[in-house]
Amino acid sequence: MKKKILIVEDDDDIASIERDYLEVGGYEVKVEENGTAGLTEALTGEYDLILLDIMLPGMDGFQIVRKLRDKIDIPIMMVTARRSDIDKIRGLGFGADDYIEKPFSPGVLVARVKSQLAQYERLKGTGERRKEISIGGIILEPDTHRIFVRGMEKVLPNKEFQLLEFLMVHADVVFSRESLYTRIWGMDSLGNTSTVPVHINRLREAVEEDPSDPKHILTIWGVGYKFKP
Repeated sequence: MKKKILIVEDDDDIASIERDYLEVGGYEVKVEENGTAGLTEALTGEYDLILLDIMLPGMDGFQIVRKLRDKIDIPIMMVTARRSDIDKIRGLGFGADDYIEKPFSPGVLVARVKSQLAQYERLKGTGERRKEISIGGIILEPDTHRIFVRGMEKVLPNKEFQLLEFLMVHADVVFSRESLYTRIWGMDSLGNTSTVPVHINRLREAVEEDPSDPKHILTIWGVGYKFKP
């Protein structure tokens, strides 16, 4: 069965390029040009990935991703003409999994989409995964995609969950930003490792009692990050 992708983009030329290349890549694609309509369509739960522009009529991409993250955990990629790091950090902070800048190579777009879907399937797959990982009051269930922090269930987007799982499985091991990007996002040559600290900060907000003074998700200055038991 073909994977279904929703494109929310008000520029007809860009939307057509995205749709054509993704369809050639074997995906089923639907396009919405209005932010409000795009949100409604995304919430049907029929899609495997969403390509979301930032500047949209009706509702902007930042508003959409915030609303979606309370309901669904499929990969969301933001497509932006803005080159400001602040906008990228906002998108990632609201729950987007990745971003790609306009103008972009259609081949790179398809590759990034493929990578996001593969990472998501790997996270959701059953395989030889543990049923539960429990460290320091944090219980993570890979098979059910659930996490409990000091007895309270938390909802994490795909990338935050995958990053936390990786760090907990390898507790007390320090990983560089580049290493985490390669292992979790899987496309070191096509992305930006500044994604990693954004997701680290989001994890701290979710699991630490005091995110400004974390006890588990630590920064090892000049080296990288680790999960301390």
